[in-house]
Amino acid sequence: MCVLALLSRGDNYAYEIASRLAEGIDMGEGTIYPLMRRMQADGLVDTYLVESSSGPPRKYYRLTEAGKTSFAGQKQAWGSFSKAINVILGEAQ
Repeated sequence: MCVLALLSRGDNYAYEIASRLAEGIDMGEGTIYPLMRRMQADGLVDTYLVESSSGPPRKYYRLTEAGKTSFAGQKQAWGSFSKAINVILGEAQ
């Protein structure tokens, strides 16, 4: 869901996505490439190449319509889940 959220804000390449996830939720860089391949196989993202002045072309990822739909559903489910947890935590003293 975090990758979908990042891509909902704009296209990006895997290294940048991995850096943001490592910074925000301490997710290891080695996790992102298999995840991106799986998301592509599932039709949630597609890719395109952009020339880079500092090396080989970069593979950018963007959300597909299925990815946008999946993100909206996951975001709604997360909202409901976190709201329920906050109610329970609020009841604890």
